Amino acid sequence: MKRVISLALVLLMAFSVVFASCNAPDNETPLSFSVKVVHLNGTEKTFEYSSTKAMLGDALLQEGLIDGYESQYGLTVTTVDGTYYDWESGTYWAFYIDGEYAMTGVDLTPITEGAVYTFKAETY
Repeated sequence: MKRVISLALVLLMAFSVVFASCNAPDNETPLSFSVKVVHLNGTEKTFEYSSTKAMLGDALLQEGLIDGYESQYGLTVTTVDGTYYDWESGTYWAFYIDGEYAMTGVDLTPITEGAVYTFKAETY
């Protein structure tokens, strides 16, 4: 019973974060952050941004660094730094926040001052 209650609380907190993120207003003060892109051949590029957008996906779409399509799970990123990968091809863009595999999609990730977001081409 304690596990069920604990799970329910975790899910409630997760839904609260998602709901709050979807309705987050843009920031008054720009936040600075980095985006590292690791291509399949191992080459890396780092982009520095400053944005008043609340959500990372909105900022990166506006900057033209990423592109994709809306799915039932949110924004599915297919293009990063001009390189397109489709899940069906066996290669995709993995998303990391400060070196850790992201638990949220790019469109549900609030921008954090000084954070490093990474898109890494990976195969399966």
